[in-house]
Amino acid sequence: MAEKLKIIPLGGLDEIGKNCTVLEYGKDMIVVDCGVAFPDEDMYGVDLVIPDFSYLVQNAKKLRGMFITHGHEDHIGSIPYCMQQVNCPIHGTAMTNGLIKLKLEEHQLENTVKLITHKNGDVVKAGCFTVEFIHVNHSIADAVAFAIHTPVGTVLMTGDFKIDPTAADGMIDLARLGELGNAGILALLADSTNVERTGYTPSENLVAESLDRQFRNCDKRIIVTTFASNMHRIQAVLNTAHRHGRKVAVSGRSMENMLKVAQELGYIKVPAGTIVELNAVKSLPKNKVVIVSTGSQGENMSALYRMAFSTHKQIDITADDRIIISASAIPGNEKAVSRIINELYRKGADVVYEKSEGLHVSGHACQEELKILHALCKPKFFVPVHGEQRMLQLHGRLAQQMGISARNVVIGEVGSVIELSARSCKLNGTVTAGKVFVDGTGVGDVGSVVLRDRKHLAQDGMIVVCLNLSGQDSSIISGPDIITRGFIYVKESEALMEELRCVVLEALERCQHKRIRDWSTIKTAIKNDLSGYLYKTTKRNPMILPVITEL
Repeated sequence: MAEKLKIIPLGGLDEIGKNCTVLEYGKDMIVVDCGVAFPDEDMYGVDLVIPDFSYLVQNAKKLRGMFITHGHEDHIGSIPYCMQQVNCPIHGTAMTNGLIKLKLEEHQLENTVKLITHKNGDVVKAGCFTVEFIHVNHSIADAVAFAIHTPVGTVLMTGDFKIDPTAADGMIDLARLGELGNAGILALLADSTNVERTGYTPSENLVAESLDRQFRNCDKRIIVTTFASNMHRIQAVLNTAHRHGRKVAVSGRSMENMLKVAQELGYIKVPAGTIVELNAVKSLPKNKVVIVSTGSQGENMSALYRMAFSTHKQIDITADDRIIISASAIPGNEKAVSRIINELYRKGADVVYEKSEGLHVSGHACQEELKILHALCKPKFFVPVHGEQRMLQLHGRLAQQMGISARNVVIGEVGSVIELSARSCKLNGTVTAGKVFVDGTGVGDVGSVVLRDRKHLAQDGMIVVCLNLSGQDSSIISGPDIITRGFIYVKESEALMEELRCVVLEALERCQHKRIRDWSTIKTAIKNDLSGYLYKTTKRNPMILPVITEL
């Protein structure tokens, strides 16, 4: 039997973010992208969600390299966590590698991981795979697609992309995609994020025009918040500020880091004398100042959040400020963004945001652009990626409209193994995959049980019952003392607290009558009696923790 190419998504399917895909053939394996997802509202205390790298660890000897399409968090954020478990060369473009380097330095890995920088058109050999870098348009500089030439045929992975004929860094290389399509593409793995939207994604140039309208004749201080990674947008802000005679200051660590990397690599050209230190803006007239800040997604520690809630050390929001939010809320962040906007309005600021003023355009292809991609590539098989289930299904239907047979469209799940030969493409088994939670410095030590407990505590609070019992006959020496957190306000519920003590005493008496001496059994009895009583009287179900000390 001839070997088959295996494509194994470790993330990026049925979800937004956490993009990570393994390609395996015989004794060779490469990984495309290695991103994070951000926690849902019910993931209490979780900072990041990363892929489960168990399969990579098990097959570390096969790993020939990691290839990164672009520098967004959902494509590079998990790299340090992966490199702590396996080590292989990382291949990316200059901007992408500049951002990866910052992450590796943050985790003290810069001297152990090899970063190899490539440009569009480069071809890299990795085991039996040959990977070609192809320029695409996206909302970050230096984004690429990969044409991966394998023993069974060519696989095209688009990464995140759109078609922007007026892009500052040049239009997507449709000519090369057409050449590959004419030569024969076995399988296409394409971005599905915007498949629900009809038409075309607007050009980034439209945002520059909208920014100019907001700056024109404005006598207020202007604060612009956008994605730190969108260098084209930040360049537009710098150019517009310079044109209107304003100085620009930057607030937010990720924005400062991104600007530094982009300047060093030549992706941003700062007009002479435009950028000033944040401390200097207080001495300048408000109508001569622009502040570029982080916080477009309502993040709690971001610069805009701290400004809105008066905890920023240098900037206070007043009625003399115009806040321009040049971004759209990522699904799940809508409430956090609305909260900041409401607080900014409360302070009297003039707030301008995307819904009303067209100050943001997506970095992902809409339906007509996806049709152009399919028409150029003419793949034999199609695997939709980068999206939730409805997006994957809709993209599968769009592919069928473009002439691909329904049996040649394969919709996988995280961990599913897609087997490819020159003549077939099918799902065949699964590997270990899923979500690993990062909480502070802990990676993977918060699992489903811990999350369930955190959810329980958040919803109903906690009761701790403290008892000192005799080691000889289990009689009460002192207690029960009852401590509550997040359940009731004790000073206003003394009658209920006394009733709870009586319930505990009755449970203890029953255990003594049955001559029970096992502390675990006594704790269970107390917990069950209290739980039943509390639900009956309050319809609440707090976490109950009996603590028994033997004297």
